[in-house]
Amino acid sequence: MQELGNTQFFKVEAEKEISVKSVIRAAYDAMVEKGYNPVNQIVGYIMSGDPTYITSHKGARSLIMKVERDEIVEELFKDYIVNNDWEN
Repeated sequence: MQELGNTQFFKVEAEKEISVKSVIRAAYDAMVEKGYNPVNQIVGYIMSGDPTYITSHKGARSLIMKVERDEIVEELFKDYIVNNDWEN
């Protein structure tokens, strides 16, 4: 039995970092599964900041709120430029 007068140490595991791309993908897939238009929903969320645009199905809303909206826009824009050969 430990003494209560001594300092107790707890080891807390750091939360795994998740990529913005995987967050977008997970939210997209959850919205498709629920029958929503994921493009409209994600745009609504980015423009308004209202997380209710994202379904809570499969934890998508909680997940998307772990990344900043500007990070989502940046990731989407980078992907758009790369996939449309604008770099040349």
